[in-house]
Amino acid sequence: MLRRLYLAAAGATLFGLAGTLCLPDLRAQEPKPADGVKPSPSKITAVTVYQNTALVTREVTVPEAAGSVEVVVSPLPPATLESSLYAEGTADIRVLSARYRSRAIAEDNREEVRKLEADIKAVQKAIQEHESDLRTVAANTAFLAKMEGFTAATMTTLTEKGQLDAEKTIKLADHVREQRAKNAKEEVRLKQLDQDAKEKLAFLQRQLQEKSGGVSRTERDAVIVIDKKAGAGTVKLNYLVSSATWRPQYKLRASSKANDPVTVEYLASVTQQTGEDWNGVNLVLSTAQPLLNAAPPDLRALEIGVGGGTGLAFAAPNPPGSGGPGGMPGPGGPGVGGGAGFGGGGMPSQSAYLKDLEKKSYELRKQATDNLNALNPNEPGGGRFGQQQAGGKQVNDAAALEQYRDLLVSREELRKDAPLAGGLVGDGPSVTYRLKTKLSLPSRNDDQTLEIAKLELAPKFYHKAVPVLTPHVYRLADLTNSTDMILLAGEATMYLDSDFVGQTTLPLVAVGKPFTVGFGADPQLQVTRKLVDKTRTTQGGNQVLTFKYKILLSSYKPAATEVQVWDRMPHAEAAQTIATSLVKVDPELSKEPLYVRDEKSKNLLRWDVKVDPKQNGEKALAIEYEYRMELDKNVTIGAFLAK
Repeated sequence: MLRRLYLAAAGATLFGLAGTLCLPDLRAQEPKPADGVKPSPSKITAVTVYQNTALVTREVTVPEAAGSVEVVVSPLPPATLESSLYAEGTADIRVLSARYRSRAIAEDNREEVRKLEADIKAVQKAIQEHESDLRTVAANTAFLAKMEGFTAATMTTLTEKGQLDAEKTIKLADHVREQRAKNAKEEVRLKQLDQDAKEKLAFLQRQLQEKSGGVSRTERDAVIVIDKKAGAGTVKLNYLVSSATWRPQYKLRASSKANDPVTVEYLASVTQQTGEDWNGVNLVLSTAQPLLNAAPPDLRALEIGVGGGTGLAFAAPNPPGSGGPGGMPGPGGPGVGGGAGFGGGGMPSQSAYLKDLEKKSYELRKQATDNLNALNPNEPGGGRFGQQQAGGKQVNDAAALEQYRDLLVSREELRKDAPLAGGLVGDGPSVTYRLKTKLSLPSRNDDQTLEIAKLELAPKFYHKAVPVLTPHVYRLADLTNSTDMILLAGEATMYLDSDFVGQTTLPLVAVGKPFTVGFGADPQLQVTRKLVDKTRTTQGGNQVLTFKYKILLSSYKPAATEVQVWDRMPHAEAAQTIATSLVKVDPELSKEPLYVRDEKSKNLLRWDVKVDPKQNGEKALAIEYEYRMELDKNVTIGAFLAK
């Protein structure tokens, strides 16, 4: 009986898996025809990249047949703006129409996408096999446990009857132990293979997402109807695509030799995620804004509603504070009377509120531009006409926010703030850079950097110290844009000789305009600032505070160095309440005209000094000044605020 039991158990526990499980060979399949569509040969010859879109130009070969011919260009990228298609003919080829269409397809016809899809299917099949084998191992392990329990019960019975065969029992126990160990190892191996396959699958799916733009079951075509004489020829197909933009970047390199020019590498960081590669194209970078609407938006009336009180009702964000003069929005938002004070009760300041209005206006203008450029007749809400109306409404709403800002802005803020720019997003200096060589830009997730131009500008070097803010002395250069190229605002990386010294932001620089850039701190110059003395006296009904400061500038450089040293005194808008005056100063303040006109009246102090190589330590160049504050004895200074 025990022999029959052993043979049955042995037969039921033969768990060996047929062969070693591994990932299948991930080979690309041959591409299939595009669902019967025979596109005409075409290639991308030129691309103009704007700051939100790109204009792509394809050269399309047309057949030799004469008469009316339909030419299909396929595939177009997923980012194509449907309403932007237009075609250009020649003297012998007349373009009758150009339209956009989309087709459902079984699979993406691009070779790299098809290969990724084939790889994904192969890995998914491997994962299914691993999971099936793991279920088999789990079932076998469970059966082994049941067999072990049954065997233990049987041996107990045989022992009681004196029929136990010790040799067979030991063999069966060894078999169970060995099989359990094999099962455990096989389970670990399969789990590792399964984990590797899932990681491979996730990676392939990310690649497919990048290549297909998230859409892999739709083909997009341009259908061009032409009328021509006999003979082959070409037409140009143009279309706008989204998911493309560029921004300026700079690398500025200065030499430690004062007379050497500053080299400006004008770069462009291009984002190209359109879904198609641009290979060997003539590339143009532009800040213009392509608009597909042929007429300006209609101007709508600006309505003012009166709320529950005496305040104005208006479709704008809630203004901060409360308790201001009547006739202005109150604390409950537009439409609530009682006025609007700013900065009270933990609310945002008036300046922050105005900035918020500007931000919302900018967002509305951007939405309007996108809406007008994405005119899709299949879109709900009236098709092309409906989208034009929506874009026009957004432009009107943005302008209304700007006029609401005019209602709230004070005269002081109006003088110090730049006016809010009108027009659609992208307004401002419109410049175009035509790159000299043909370039290739594949569609991918990371930005790609191109060189627009390499410029050399003559510098005027000097140093600047602001000891009230930092103990470091910085090296600066005054430059003038002596080229014929506008330099757009952008990030700049600064180098001194071959050393990286920091980053900064370059402003918009027109042709012929001077500008200043920094080249990092100079460790050979040191500056300190110290309060030397302070007195407090009473004069009549006023209290008088006197402060005396000393600034020490040390040089360890081998040659004399020009340094601008800056400091400041408190500045009171209400001069009749608090009066601040400079009592003594040595050496005298700078007489540079722009400083005297723009900065001196704000109680900003500037000295233009030359420090010699041996002026350090006890011989350091000293700057001393003393100022006085006079205020009513009942007035308390609550805080100093930097503006």
